[in-house]
Amino acid sequence: MRFMIIRSSDKSMEAGELPSQELMAAVGSYYDEMRHAGVLLARDWLQPSNKGARIMVAGGKRTVVDGPFTEVKELIAGFVLIEVPSLEDAVEWAQRCPTLAGDCDTRMEIRQVYEVTDLPQDLASALKRPSTIPSNL
Repeated sequence: MRFMIIRSSDKSMEAGELPSQELMAAVGSYYDEMRHAGVLLARDWLQPSNKGARIMVAGGKRTVVDGPFTEVKELIAGFVLIEVPSLEDAVEWAQRCPTLAGDCDTRMEIRQVYEVTDLPQDLASALKRPSTIPSNL
């Protein structure tokens, strides 16, 4: 099963502050552990919301709003995509993340990714992939 571990942002990340060298080294080791265990599929950090935009739809009308966005707790700072046998395994990996250590005020959300086999056949067949996209995407 694939799971996305989503880390919410915090005030320092939204201010564009970069982590310490020690934290970056710890995160690098964490990613290496995941790679060696064969569970890591993808991972990335996101820049502050002042470099982004949001598309909102209400009543069929689209509105584009440039960042920054005020509600820090609702913002995503980064993600890790892993493949593990269970939610419990995903939680275990998420709890080991070095960005949760020390004096931080954040949270992580762990969500299982839909697999084509989780969908009814008529919906799954509509998701045929173009040949240029790798089969695992």
